[in-house]
Amino acid sequence: MLLLTGEYQHVIDAKNRVLVSNKLRNQIDADEHGSNFYLVLGVNGILCLYPEKYFEQIVLSVAPGTAAPDEAVAFERMSFALASKVELDGQGRLLLNERLRKRAKLQDQITLVGVRDHIELWNNEDWEQYLSDNMAQYQKQMSQARQYVLQKKNIEL
Repeated sequence: MLLLTGEYQHVIDAKNRVLVSNKLRNQIDADEHGSNFYLVLGVNGILCLYPEKYFEQIVLSVAPGTAAPDEAVAFERMSFALASKVELDGQGRLLLNERLRKRAKLQDQITLVGVRDHIELWNNEDWEQYLSDNMAQYQKQMSQARQYVLQKKNIEL
């Protein structure tokens, strides 16, 4: 199971590289999920970094017949066109594709965020605004989830 967590502030250097911190990299089992990554423009224009084997499962999960033919073709076309297979260098740095960086509107100061099965790359200010906009909803959902788990445990006892 892949469970990436945490937020880490970094800088994109003059050569378009960003460090993917050890704390994030160590959460990924290279044998199970691969040692390389796919850099993908994801939902809401957020640049995402997926472990290679996990990304391959996602894009290959749209089986023939599960979507309308035009939708399946569009998904496949976009999924592969907007993805770049990438490797981290010996120091754990990721070279960002300039075109994807521009599409994601990433500036030099970014926050890497572990989001269960992938890492998202956010501008620092955008991430802070997202937190501010969604904190109340998160707290409500966390409280509900915790209540659900506690109630379930009480029923089992």
